[in-house]
Amino acid sequence: MAPPEASPATHDVLAIGHALVDVLTHADDGFLDRHGLEKGSMALIGEDDAHRLYDAMGPGVEVSGGAAANTAAGVASLGGRAAFAGRVRDDQLGEVFTHDIRAAGVDFPLPPARAGAPTGRCLVVVTPDAERTMSTFLGAAVELTPDDLPAGLVEGAAVTFVEGFLWDPPSARATVRVAIDRARAAGRTVAFSLSDAHLVKRHRPAFSALLEAGEVDVLFANEREAQALFGPGDLDGIVRAAAERCRVAVVTCSAAGSVVACGGEVHEVRAAPTTVVDATGAGDLYAAGFLVGLVRGMPLPVCGELGALAAAEVLSHLGARPARNLAELAGPLLAR
Repeated sequence: MAPPEASPATHDVLAIGHALVDVLTHADDGFLDRHGLEKGSMALIGEDDAHRLYDAMGPGVEVSGGAAANTAAGVASLGGRAAFAGRVRDDQLGEVFTHDIRAAGVDFPLPPARAGAPTGRCLVVVTPDAERTMSTFLGAAVELTPDDLPAGLVEGAAVTFVEGFLWDPPSARATVRVAIDRARAAGRTVAFSLSDAHLVKRHRPAFSALLEAGEVDVLFANEREAQALFGPGDLDGIVRAAAERCRVAVVTCSAAGSVVACGGEVHEVRAAPTTVVDATGAGDLYAAGFLVGLVRGMPLPVCGELGALAAAEVLSHLGARPARNLAELAGPLLAR
């Protein structure tokens, strides 16, 4: 498959999403029941609830996160040129996020806000089966506006990757619309992640309209998210339905691997072997690997293999960002 954009680009991937700091802890299913948390879901919470749940959690690990930001970090770890657009406040967590994403090799040009809500955080409870349940206080992340997109940032990226979570806050949703319009006007590729099955149910008409209008070139979803958008059915039918509405459709199926479709082509990709410690960020890193392969013009099955390898690395430890250099791990694949 040809590269998505042949003209010179300043970045391979621009990721747009919520700038968050993740707080991760291990707990059993009883903890979820006691606090009314639905296992495997992502729920939005207010600042007071964030403090209450944080106080109830056991010892945790704080790492910078946010779905699209994790993807950007994965792209950089694979040797790609990555940028991220998201909003933080000029507070301690904002400093942590800014330091971490720049240290990962990602261009983060937005200055911190000097007023408004504090930097957002995601409280992640990891149960013994490695499933993650997320309670997210978005904070400053919801205040992302079209004015936060520097001139030329979208136009200069070969791929603009947007996390579906941005569809909840109205101002961030408007930013997504502007970014998609700019990318399409510049002849660039738009990639979109459905992000969460409950999110899809809330915004199914809007997401369907995006696809029907041909505004998404590459769609990422897990099996539950794809079913929430396209309706119940067998995986093959769901993947083909997705592929009819965008250039490339990717559906991940946890340990069963992933399916990649483009036109009449359907490719099954095996999951890379790993020991699962924490599922947080697996889909984000899969997208990173896949997009790096796509920008380099690699065959779709190889793009999927790169995604699977990146996902396997992040599954093997606590946290949603790579702990090892992905370019070194993926050396043989990147050399193809």
